[in-house]
Amino acid sequence: MSAYESSVERPPATKHAAISVAILAFSAFLIVTTEFLIVGLLPALARDLGISISAAGQLVTLFAFTVMFCGPPLTAALSHLDRKKLFIVILLIFAAANALAAAANSFWLLAIARLIPAMALPVFWGTASETAAQLAGPQRAGKAVAQVYLGISAAMLLGIPLGTVAANEIGWRGAFWLLAGLSLSMAVAVWRFMPAVARTARVNFLKQAQIFKQGYFLANVLLSVVVFTAMFTAYTYLADILERVADVAPAHVGWWLMGFGAVGLLGNWIGGHAVDKSPIKATALFLILLAIGMAAIVPLADTGSLFIAALALWGIANTALYPVCQVRVMSSVSQAQALAGTTNVSAANAGIGLGAIIGGMTIPWLGTDYLGYVAAAVSLLALLMIPLVSRLAPVR
Repeated sequence: MSAYESSVERPPATKHAAISVAILAFSAFLIVTTEFLIVGLLPALARDLGISISAAGQLVTLFAFTVMFCGPPLTAALSHLDRKKLFIVILLIFAAANALAAAANSFWLLAIARLIPAMALPVFWGTASETAAQLAGPQRAGKAVAQVYLGISAAMLLGIPLGTVAANEIGWRGAFWLLAGLSLSMAVAVWRFMPAVARTARVNFLKQAQIFKQGYFLANVLLSVVVFTAMFTAYTYLADILERVADVAPAHVGWWLMGFGAVGLLGNWIGGHAVDKSPIKATALFLILLAIGMAAIVPLADTGSLFIAALALWGIANTALYPVCQVRVMSSVSQAQALAGTTNVSAANAGIGLGAIIGGMTIPWLGTDYLGYVAAAVSLLALLMIPLVSRLAPVR
């Protein structure tokens, strides 16, 4: 979400609009999959590069922290540029970075391959939905934006398991080569099919940034950081948990992650409905379910159906918290909601990075078996913050 707003009339829909929106949606899927794919590849990648699973997990931290720091300023600096050219450059960056990741023979080269696209991801994320609305025209703008976000949601829920399944067939390097090829093909598709899009004008960023003086908004942002830390303390190492705790064969991990993502679709739907009634209460509800699901993984590891039920509860709560946190933060302000949304994305990535660090420290100190318990403890910490955040809510 951008710190800019359009100052021009949206052009009427063209014959290429539907194709262009579909290209943006699939590009969103590829770009966000590039961020989260590595979660499913950590065990194989760590074995191949001869590093610990904890060290490999810091590649998640690197990507997330880069998105966190670069998101608002880079989106603000670049979102007024020619959108067609901007998307082509971003997709070419992702194609080159994924190719570099596929060819990497060391942790540090792979880290560079993760750092570069992380700077470009929030710029695409912040401009794609607005561009889709412009291309589709006022009558179809909502549907176009929903299509782009479907690509983002699908990547979060299914990108990891699909990539993991593919990696079992073609290796983790092959998964990155596949992403590189698809990113390149989308760059060509944007060049070939997307019409010119009217540029946007700069809006006074400092005026919008007044929201950072509001205590209730800042408290909600901090709550998002802790919520996502809880989520990713265990989720970052889910593939390793399935292998080591539940004794799932490496060749089958991708299918288990697929189930986790499929159940997550239900969580996304439930969260979207629950948040309409009360964002803060919905946050509390899903934090409780998240803590129960993650803490139950180890005790129920040998119980078959009960283990699947705990994993499903984890998946539902985990995915529901994505829209719940986004709506909660955006609704905490009455103006500059686009900037508020971008800030929540940065907060989420701060939590993703911190979660990967905490989980990475837990494995050598306590063992993989304790990841669920530590993550549940962080969930309870977030739950304890909710009454404090509620007290700061302005009287309206």
